[in-house]
Amino acid sequence: MTIQPNLPDIFVDERRVRQVLINLLSNAIKFTADGGQVALTVSQIFERPINTLKYFTNSDSQSTEIQDAHAQNTKRSPSFISFKVTDTGIGISAVDLEKLFKPFIQIDSSLSRQYAGTGLGLSLVKRMVEMHQGLVSVTSEVGVGSCFEVCFPVMELANAPVTIPASQLDASPTAITMDQPRPPVILLVEDNEANVNTISSYLKAKNYQILLAKDGVQAIEMAKLHHPDLILMDIQMPNLDGLTAMQQIRQTPELASTMIIALTALAMPGDRERCLSAGANDYFTKPIKLKQLAVKIQELLAAK
Repeated sequence: MTIQPNLPDIFVDERRVRQVLINLLSNAIKFTADGGQVALTVSQIFERPINTLKYFTNSDSQSTEIQDAHAQNTKRSPSFISFKVTDTGIGISAVDLEKLFKPFIQIDSSLSRQYAGTGLGLSLVKRMVEMHQGLVSVTSEVGVGSCFEVCFPVMELANAPVTIPASQLDASPTAITMDQPRPPVILLVEDNEANVNTISSYLKAKNYQILLAKDGVQAIEMAKLHHPDLILMDIQMPNLDGLTAMQQIRQTPELASTMIIALTALAMPGDRERCLSAGANDYFTKPIKLKQLAVKIQELLAAK
């Protein structure tokens, strides 16, 4: 990791930016074989960046660029803070690069893919960066590696300190009772770090206790060990897919009545029926609408 010294402050949503970087770094690690390299570089740039997808061919040094119209609508800033995630992984082909930031599109769409799908995660990355008036660019060559760069504008903030009148401060201590009921336990089974952070943060704020599993194998083990009140089960995962995991969970007597909500980026005819027949109580397609998910969780737990 390389960080340029004396960087200026940027005004951003810290949680969202953390989600962006976790997504890019986790993808770089997943797509880089043992012995490869992943690097994060943070610096200030003064040239105006653009949203660019650039790929190199193996036959020559020429490149092709696909520019995003969003760059033309972004407000001007005197400088940007650049976060570059570079890897020596498998690289991305020109065909896949063009659809990389589209939702519901995954380069490997098999249920038990070798590499965790990133299409939905990168779609969220692009949206969160653009919410900050930022920009995204990608450079990649198959067999050589990729470089994802996100840039956030440096805002000129007022130097005057913010003061809060003492009358607006609540000095009374918060009462804590020891007989509060145990919060419901939810097992979140998801292999995409950005989705994990988004869903778990939202549900923790709703006073749920969250357990995490990254594939179907871990899901079965943790369900048997912890007996969660509800399971959120991703369908496309490495090692063991969600459909098979739900079937095995339902075969365990003590978990037969555990509420399960299936989460999937697939929206093909018959997918809902496949999930329900495998053991799910309900079914949500990605991107997940968190408020609707919270309502459904509450309904299922109340009916349990």
